[in-house]
Amino acid sequence: MAGKSKTETRVSIPADCRIADVGELHTQLRGALGASQIVLDGTTVDRVDTAALQLLVVFQHEAKKRERQVNWAGVSAPLYDAASQLGLAEALALPAKKPA
Repeated sequence: MAGKSKTETRVSIPADCRIADVGELHTQLRGALGASQIVLDGTTVDRVDTAALQLLVVFQHEAKKRERQVNWAGVSAPLYDAASQLGLAEALALPAKKPA
């Protein structure tokens, strides 16, 4: 993998992560694909909708295709619950939910 960047980029998922507000997140995620390691921080997410989760799934697929490593710094309960209800927790590679 000669020439591959060894950089790490952190992307904070916004507290209100719904379709009306994901434009900036989309831009940040696209830019993050230039790094070899990407850390997603979903700790502040209060609201999330299906469109935002779909964006994150597409991002995960694109990152994998480009051989980028994606890790989660943290995931809020609303983000985890919404992804789980839609069957997307595995596709998003979310860490296991810790007991309350």
